[in-house]
Amino acid sequence: MKNNYTFVGEEPWTVKPVRLVRNHMILRIRFSRGRPVSKKPRNERRFAAGLAGFLQPAAALATAVGLWALAAEQNWTGHFAISSGVFSHWQVWLGVAAVLELCAQLLNRYARRGETAAS
Repeated sequence: MKNNYTFVGEEPWTVKPVRLVRNHMILRIRFSRGRPVSKKPRNERRFAAGLAGFLQPAAALATAVGLWALAAEQNWTGHFAISSGVFSHWQVWLGVAAVLELCAQLLNRYARRGETAAS
């Protein structure tokens, strides 16, 4: 088989192969378009409801950790797992839980806006 490459450049480390093409063929690969991403409010509301579904358990977990930190501070339980830093305070955990729950409530309100009552 004949070598179809020629080299351009003066020094070996700057040599770039250039393909010599006599008969060329263009190959086009077509992929299916799939389902288009829609900007309809229905999809945004569905995403908001799904995200709110993840935020509510996260808020419950943050509440549990905050109560554990509070109980450890009052010597009702053993030591708290996080001994130093911002997250060692129970106020931070309960504040994070409140913010997560507020965000979940707002997302749920947005997701349900515009629904009609089923009769």
